[in-house]
Amino acid sequence: MVTWMADYFYNRVQHVISKHTIERHWRSLNEETGGMNDILYQLYLLSGSKKHLSLAHLFDKPCFLGPLALQAESLSGFHANTHIPVVIGSQMRYEITGDPLYKEIGTYFMDIVNSSHSYATGGTSAGEFWSDPKRLASTLGTENAESCTAYNMLKVARHLFRWTKKMAYADYYERVLINGVLTIQRGSDPGVLIYMLPLGPGKSKAVSYHGWGTPFDSFWCCYGTGIESFSKLGDSIYFQEGGKFPTLYVTQFISSTLTWDEAGLILKQKVEPLSASDPYLRVSLEFFTLKGLREHSVESTVKIRIPFWTTANGAQAILNDHKLSLPEPGNFLIITKEWETQEKLSLILPVAIRTERIKDDRPQFISVQAIQFGPYLLAGMSYGDWDLSMKISKSSSEWITAVPHSFSSQLFSFCQEEKVPNSLELDNSTLVFTDRNNSILMEPIPVIGTDKAASATFRIIELVPETRSEECRTSKATSVFDFVGSDIYLESFSFPGMLVAHNGVNNTVSIINRPQLIIGDKEHCSMGICSPLLPEQDAIFRVLPGLDGNDDSVSFESANFPSCFLYGAESYQVGQAVELRCKPLVTDLAFNHATSFTWNTGFAKYHPISFIARGARRAYLLAPLLAYRDESYTVYFNITE
Repeated sequence: MVTWMADYFYNRVQHVISKHTIERHWRSLNEETGGMNDILYQLYLLSGSKKHLSLAHLFDKPCFLGPLALQAESLSGFHANTHIPVVIGSQMRYEITGDPLYKEIGTYFMDIVNSSHSYATGGTSAGEFWSDPKRLASTLGTENAESCTAYNMLKVARHLFRWTKKMAYADYYERVLINGVLTIQRGSDPGVLIYMLPLGPGKSKAVSYHGWGTPFDSFWCCYGTGIESFSKLGDSIYFQEGGKFPTLYVTQFISSTLTWDEAGLILKQKVEPLSASDPYLRVSLEFFTLKGLREHSVESTVKIRIPFWTTANGAQAILNDHKLSLPEPGNFLIITKEWETQEKLSLILPVAIRTERIKDDRPQFISVQAIQFGPYLLAGMSYGDWDLSMKISKSSSEWITAVPHSFSSQLFSFCQEEKVPNSLELDNSTLVFTDRNNSILMEPIPVIGTDKAASATFRIIELVPETRSEECRTSKATSVFDFVGSDIYLESFSFPGMLVAHNGVNNTVSIINRPQLIIGDKEHCSMGICSPLLPEQDAIFRVLPGLDGNDDSVSFESANFPSCFLYGAESYQVGQAVELRCKPLVTDLAFNHATSFTWNTGFAKYHPISFIARGARRAYLLAPLLAYRDESYTVYFNITE
């Protein structure tokens, strides 16, 4: 079937050229022709037909490849995903013909995309097209980094690494795989993918021209490449070379098992999950001889990538309990030996925070930077603000701090099941204690993975004496009842350092900013863990058993207005403001109900790789871009000193 189709296109193209001109054929390539040259060169490898080789070359678009051959920066204005496959096809021409010109084209193309046209995700294009070189700050919005381009740029990088074994291409592959491929699916929802990856301040993957697709009704080009990308997550982890000693390159840190026949080995790679509070990537490689061959394998060489994002200080490589000397980051750790079964190599690689300027050489955008944690691109929960501040000549720990594991057990959401007016009978409607524009309102239960779910999640910060601070840091709450009898703050999940506070009796409750909780001030126990009392008493509440007498509810009493409580809704009224009201002298069942809240674990969760960064006016919760679903985020920040 493929040969018949190729013959059909050969005859058709020859007819266009003979009846009109070859220029007419070239003009037809201005439409998306996919990877026609790539496919035809691969077909030639199978068929050996000169007809297929000739037709493939007719799809090597000269007006695009010509300037690249001359090493002229000429991408501006070209449709990105029309032309990346053309480069991939030209790489196949090099593999088939050995013409070095086409190797140079692929190399130069990757160089200029990386230096002038790629975002921190490794993705490229804005609105499907390449902009002017080093002018990316003006392109940030909803239509960035088309998913298809990530799929195809991985192919370009793979060819280049196979030819050169240069570390930069393996580093690039990792960047795009983590930040350009794993980001395009909505959490673990199968078949829910995006076309574009928004990178502008306060954007959301759910809000763009296409938004999220659907499992059965969407079939954009990026669905085809997206689904294939997820089927290829095991691709390009390992590369091998022949020679006197079989050589294996371990280029990606992904848990996997490889049967390496040439060396008579089975290699099992295990990667421990990375977390912000334990900033080390831990990788183990176990070697087993293939059964039925012999007790020992043949002598072979294993080369393990030591990525550019790690540091020599603190890095370790241990082979069978013996420490090895490690090269500088950006090189391969090379081990040549005759491997025996169950030998084990362990790697411990420090992972640090770093910033990366956007590809824009205009002075006014010098402060526009992305924040990376090892290979992970971090995004801050934000509705459009993007100002961060850092101290001159200080380490990142001065302005950004890891979220401890214990914080996850302190996240809660508080609900009220409303009663039918004028009775104590409950209906089936539930409202949730929610931060909306710095006011606390009772809102419907949110969809998980949205801004509303984050706004309906709060962290309980227990106020304890300094003598119990270490205990508090390490302990984990199992329920909100662990805090009954304690004075607490209710901190917004979306806005670290912002607390629920009352504005006096019979007034509405709001959110106030208390930066002392996040700047690492030792007087306040660092980032709010076990913080002693702040001068303002309006943000302190005591957790008590629910006034409604139910076993699963709690009430929040004001610290400076005893017998006054956070008061939700008496009836099902969406958007009703929460107030501080005082308990009447006579038992009032409606009051008891409105001041009692059932609890749930937080609708939003901290990703294991989460940080809090100090902003110019507020703090930001940072997490990997791949962790965001419908939430609003900012990738590039305005970072000033």
